[in-house]
Amino acid sequence: MEKGSSGLSSRAAICGIVVFLSVIAFSCSLAAEFRKVKEKDMKLDGSLCSLPKSSAFELGVAAIAFLFVAQLVGTTAAVTTVCAGKPRKSSATRGRAAFVSLLVLSWLSFAVAVILLATAASMNHGQRYGRGWMDGDCYVARSGVFGGAAGLVVVTALITLGLTFATESAAAAAAGAMATTPASSSSATCTRTHLDAASADAEQPGGRSKQ
Repeated sequence: MEKGSSGLSSRAAICGIVVFLSVIAFSCSLAAEFRKVKEKDMKLDGSLCSLPKSSAFELGVAAIAFLFVAQLVGTTAAVTTVCAGKPRKSSATRGRAAFVSLLVLSWLSFAVAVILLATAASMNHGQRYGRGWMDGDCYVARSGVFGGAAGLVVVTALITLGLTFATESAAAAAAGAMATTPASSSSATCTRTHLDAASADAEQPGGRSKQ
């Protein structure tokens, strides 16, 4: 009972950490959307252009950092729990397949969010005359890029939290599979005991009649 309570508390703590870090990452991404440089901030000098540095750069980097820690904590805890089990039945195999699918989907969503955040943040790091962002040209992150990344942060967090339930199902299936064999063995032993007792009772009257 204490072991189950400890596991539940640990799972709740992991979920709390993932939610907390994901909320911070979401807030940073959303704030960066309103702090990013705009086309009107661009300065031209003949054929050269420049853009000032914006706080959206720091916000984007912070969002990536918090999202990465949340993803690492959530998925590592889930994988550790699943690997501790040893499924022996098809139900356990199905539970693990669902877990792997969610895990891959979680990391794909995370990767897309990081690409959006990193690209948009780098455009807000300041673009000098003659250097620009790429090949001497200045680029401005489109409206909604940081907002889209914020949405992916939410999606990634939800999938990572979903891994908790997939982990619980896989672990329960593994536990059920491991408990089946001892139960069957115990049932067979009880049946054999009853049969032996019945045989002894059947032989006892015959023995007494001979005496």
